[in-house]
Amino acid sequence: QVQLVESGGGLVQAGGSLRLSCTAAGRTLGASTEAWFRQAPGKEREFVAAISWSPGSEYYAESVKGRFTISRDKSKNAVILQMNSLKPEDTAVYYCAADRREYHSVLYIESYEYDYWGQGTQVTVSS
Repeated sequence: QVQLVESGGGLVQAGGSLRLSCTAAGRTLGASTEAWFRQAPGKEREFVAAISWSPGSEYYAESVKGRFTISRDKSKNAVILQMNSLKPEDTAVYYCAADRREYHSVLYIESYEYDYWGQGTQVTVSS
């Protein structure tokens, strides 16, 4: 059974930074595409960033490009989302997701392409 667990969310002022981490049990991250999505109150879940299987190509939503960076920490079996220059509109619950198809280099932006999900971590950016 695969379990993804997000951590690192919190409350930060606009312009600040947060580092989200997604760790996995029952699966070695890096053999497939992993991604971050977010969902704000009253809105649909939206794609944020994805990284393909190692060594890893990356893809970002336009709204976060240049501010967010997705990466892996293999020593911790984790996927990291470094978020800088945060804006109030970044406020959402952030979810980690993983594709079960290994060695598959496509960077999907649709949530239905991902098979494993974490429970989410809240990020709140105050103005």
